[in-house]
Amino acid sequence: MNQVVNSFLLIYAGLFPIVNPVGGAPIFLGLTRQCTDPERHALAARIAANGFFLLLGSLFIGSHVLEFFGITLPVVRIGGGLVVISFAWKLLHAEDALADQRAADGTVRPVSPADAFYPLTMPLTVGPGSIAVAITLGSQRPRAAANLADLALLGGAAVAGLLAIAATIYICYRFAERLVAALGQNGTNVMVRLSAFILLCIGIEIVWNGYSALAGIANP
Repeated sequence: MNQVVNSFLLIYAGLFPIVNPVGGAPIFLGLTRQCTDPERHALAARIAANGFFLLLGSLFIGSHVLEFFGITLPVVRIGGGLVVISFAWKLLHAEDALADQRAADGTVRPVSPADAFYPLTMPLTVGPGSIAVAITLGSQRPRAAANLADLALLGGAAVAGLLAIAATIYICYRFAERLVAALGQNGTNVMVRLSAFILLCIGIEIVWNGYSALAGIANP
């Protein structure tokens, strides 16, 4: 039982800081401000489901896919970090682009649940850093089939941890408007820009960690 609890806590505590649904809620609200409340709520549910399946696949088959293609985790971090940097840079200038579009045609295409995967699910919510962490956690799971019951319990605990992450994402995004209601329009814009800058720094950190790991491999 202790191993089951530890497995659950390891998955949840390991992924929560980098998924950071609390910090992503103002960005989510800023990107979906043209949506109605039902559309935003549907997006929150879709993002939570997408995030769960992304992390589930990364946890259980990610390491096997990397081994098959001969791709190392440092390379995943560098490539994923570049994606995060690109998205964060666009997000920092999103308001300017939105203003230009409004000036051009006076309308903005609302985000729909069909558009939930990019960029709201990936890389905003479940980015390359989260995927790399999930793959790393999955690569440390026991693979010996000596005790199938224990393996099933540990696997169930890992899935429960991912479900808890998905539930946290949904709650934070579903009630994002309440979270930023006290901030006002200006406060929300500040939070979006600040979160985008933090996301940019996270992307640079991911790239640096990947480069450092590759340098260590090349020069042991």
